Amino acid sequence: MFRRWEARGRLIADGSVPKVMGIVNVTPDSFSDGGRWFSTDAAVAHGLKLVEDGADLLDVGGESTRPGAEIVSIDDELERVVPVIERLARETGVPISIDTTKPEVARQAVLAGASIVNDVSALREPGMVEVVSSTGAAVVLMHMQGTPQTMQDDPRYDDVVAEVRAYLVERIAWCEARGIPRSRIAVDPGIGFGKSFEHNMALLRNLDQFANLNSILLIGISRKGLLKKITGRGMAQRSTSSVVCSLAGCRQGARVVRVHDVGPMVDAIRVWNDVIGWESNDG
Repeated sequence: MFRRWEARGRLIADGSVPKVMGIVNVTPDSFSDGGRWFSTDAAVAHGLKLVEDGADLLDVGGESTRPGAEIVSIDDELERVVPVIERLARETGVPISIDTTKPEVARQAVLAGASIVNDVSALREPGMVEVVSSTGAAVVLMHMQGTPQTMQDDPRYDDVVAEVRAYLVERIAWCEARGIPRSRIAVDPGIGFGKSFEHNMALLRNLDQFANLNSILLIGISRKGLLKKITGRGMAQRSTSSVVCSLAGCRQGARVVRVHDVGPMVDAIRVWNDVIGWESNDG
């Protein structure tokens, strides 16, 4: 069952055609494109190009969450993301997400024009839930075992699908109890975050188990290592596999896909929509 995903009175996604979230990394060390858009001007230009290519929303991040990434100070993260968000909010009409685990960064990002908080730690940082609740922002609750610094150190599960699903169910209830309605909550099983290849594949084959949580399902598979293991291709050659894998996720119920290569993803969704169509249930 699909639900509407809203932020500050604005519809972001529902059970109809999947939406494309374009990635704007304002970092020197992201796993895929670290350093390419590190200046404010370059990041803004990149965001504008993603919107031109058809992005329905943008996700701006100033701290890499790749395995082993270094922790960034609050001041450095703010310096990276706030000017970019201010300009993109002013120059585009699409919703903007801030990819952060820090409450102060989230707060200032929302003041700058963001309306979504994409948090890989699912609001576990003290003070983060209050920021989301009080500002009216939407939130993405993601599952991650460990931290970016430790998450790939031999991750283990008895039943990865059941355990990740139970975690997200608990986080949804926790947020609702603290004033965040389900209409503002999306969930992300966290492909590549504290999971082995086998764990990731199990999740990808069972995404329908997350699409039935009565919250919008968001997935981020773009250019990730599991695609290298499947195809043998390097980072720059993973656009096609990223699109195919993301489309398979949409077929199982994902309604937001977070990607680097927006144009091909938008085209794939449009073709699928015209040829086959999407099941829709706004619940």
